[in-house]
Amino acid sequence: MFKFILNDAANYVRSNVREFSLNAVRWLPQLPQLSPYDINIVLRENEFVYNFPVDGVIRSYETNQLGSNSPCEDSRTEASLLHRNGFICGIFDGHAGAACGQVVSKRLLRYVSAATLPRQVLREQMKQGAGSQSFLKCHNDNVDFVSEIKPIYEASFLKYIKKLTETPQRDVSSELVEAFLELDQGLSEEALDSNDMRTMSVALSGAVACLVHIEGLQLHVASTGDCGAVLGVLDPKTQQWQPKKLNIEHNADNMSEVRRILSEHPKEEHETVIRNGRLLSQLAPLRAFGDFRYKWSLEIMQQKVLPLFGKHAMSPNYYTPPYLTARPDVQQHELGPNDKFLVIASDGLWDFLSPSEVVSLVGEHINSKKILEPMRLPEGDITLQQISNQLAERKAGLTRKPVDQNAATHLIRHALGATDYGIEHSKISYYLTLPKDVVRQYRDDITITVIYFNSEHIAQLHSGADLSGITAPVA
Repeated sequence: MFKFILNDAANYVRSNVREFSLNAVRWLPQLPQLSPYDINIVLRENEFVYNFPVDGVIRSYETNQLGSNSPCEDSRTEASLLHRNGFICGIFDGHAGAACGQVVSKRLLRYVSAATLPRQVLREQMKQGAGSQSFLKCHNDNVDFVSEIKPIYEASFLKYIKKLTETPQRDVSSELVEAFLELDQGLSEEALDSNDMRTMSVALSGAVACLVHIEGLQLHVASTGDCGAVLGVLDPKTQQWQPKKLNIEHNADNMSEVRRILSEHPKEEHETVIRNGRLLSQLAPLRAFGDFRYKWSLEIMQQKVLPLFGKHAMSPNYYTPPYLTARPDVQQHELGPNDKFLVIASDGLWDFLSPSEVVSLVGEHINSKKILEPMRLPEGDITLQQISNQLAERKAGLTRKPVDQNAATHLIRHALGATDYGIEHSKISYYLTLPKDVVRQYRDDITITVIYFNSEHIAQLHSGADLSGITAPVA
């Protein structure tokens, strides 16, 4: 009975998540109440912060993850580029299991780091026996693939970079697109050629991705699926925060994406290709890695998949595959002094908060954290009255002192606990104590990375100053 009541409540929450207030919480069944201390432990468990040297475009980044699925189907990876100054990171949201998201989160950054390297440097590295980890330094990833699978992935990578050396250098946007497609093709070939159930499980699960590549002042966001990226811009005149979306979501709300898919299939299928807001009535994102049961030919499905997984593995109305692609949309942006931070996140965050709300919250968090910094007196002569005024200002600012140092945690806390009257402890407690078999109906996995830019350095670059380091170098 308890589960049925929770499911009824979940139906309400899913349809009213943006307006889900404390009143809605009160009519849910009573669940154990977590203390503020317990909530902080849960929310901060997966925090990570990385600070770069002061002479780069990026100051630091903060990231965090709160799972809903068990295991969590989101993944995240961040790395500095080797052999030149640059930074790359991504958020990956898996579905039908965590396998594809975990594999893509490790491998995609390696593909992109090699693809965007000048070809001559790439050739030199190949002569020295470069492998898949020769082109980047990960900051928050201490786990590698199991020994049985690693050689398969390594062989695919070496095949890919050999192909790169035989291909003329392309612009960054084109290299990003090709890296996405080449990795996805590799996932397919590995599953069909290796006869290993692990590679097949990766191929039949799926993942969406939002990848950020920064080199110099050039910021590229490559996105496939429904993760999101938004730039926080500070208006120099009004001192107000402005959001700038840097990707589009590939789902049924995107009518241009729906029209694209319909145009690729016969008119007879237009009633079945997308139904109930899902691809073939099943898949919510309309682009993704893996998910090859929406990509493989009928012959491959009948010979390779159905004998292992049964008829249910084939979607209804599966007539003219492929229905799905991993091809990303890429947006380029030149960083300016008013660009203060970038937030990328899985859709678990955007279910609760809009891009403008996210940018406002991070902007407020930046201002609030200044209270936590040591007091610094201005240079030159200063009066006791000026010191008194500065102390009074800091004292007043203590009321704005953030609960969380990490901006990603700050966003998760607001996503789960925000009401018209501020953060409500009991609301967060409900979200964190829902039983495992129903929690996914209330909230998805949430993974967030916040990248802070060095405005002073960016301004110097725009002024034409001669600077040796143009982005965040490896520490």
